[in-house]
Amino acid sequence: MKFAIAGGTGLTGAHLTTAARARGHEVVVLSRRTGVELLSGAGLAGALDGVDAVLDVTNVTTSKPDVSVSFFAGATKSLLAAERRARVPHHLALTIVGADAAPDGYYAGKLVQERLIANGPTPWTVLRATQFHEYAAILFHRGRAGVHVAPHGRVQPIAAQEVAEHLLDLAEGQPAGRAADLAGPREEDLLEIVRAYAHAIGFRGLIAAVDPPGAYGHALRSGALLPAPGATLGRQTFAEWLDALPDA
Repeated sequence: MKFAIAGGTGLTGAHLTTAARARGHEVVVLSRRTGVELLSGAGLAGALDGVDAVLDVTNVTTSKPDVSVSFFAGATKSLLAAERRARVPHHLALTIVGADAAPDGYYAGKLVQERLIANGPTPWTVLRATQFHEYAAILFHRGRAGVHVAPHGRVQPIAAQEVAEHLLDLAEGQPAGRAADLAGPREEDLLEIVRAYAHAIGFRGLIAAVDPPGAYGHALRSGALLPAPGATLGRQTFAEWLDALPDA
């Protein structure tokens, strides 16, 4: 099969591209590094010819709802328009478990993305996944001037590699609409896994607890960001992922 991967050079996209090629699929990577600008649609003309599915794993680093909405709406509209012209039969996108429980900040853009896909011209699959194990590292490395903070929160993290493999399974099948949630094998406390990551890489300083305000903070504390019943569960625990880190 021939797949176009939007965001194919990012965290999930790199795993997805490698896995797809390992299974013998042809891959077209859609990113600025390959001459494609998704917000404007520049570089998309002809890029989707003969593609069996577009897999959108693009991302933007922001907590501002207007930035998130602008990015995901713009990228999704560009992809859907190009898919219509190229007659692509399947659009698959990765979004986030519990996004509708905290419909602000970054999650606002993911909800707009889901609505555009559901109302768009291309048969679709949307996979909601929980936070990645790698999210603990991302939160830790956001610290500046030696100051590190993280929130207490109920999460059920999963390895990005497993998310990529599951996305590929879905892409090899028929459009399924909203797929079952994908989550890690067990619940964790977000603050504690950030601290565990920091300890594993040799950090011995303080990581202070913070309490995020608003809908996101409430969703994080209440468990609203945990997977729904019937979710598909991954295999690798956070502790196993941590043990496998090359610098642990």
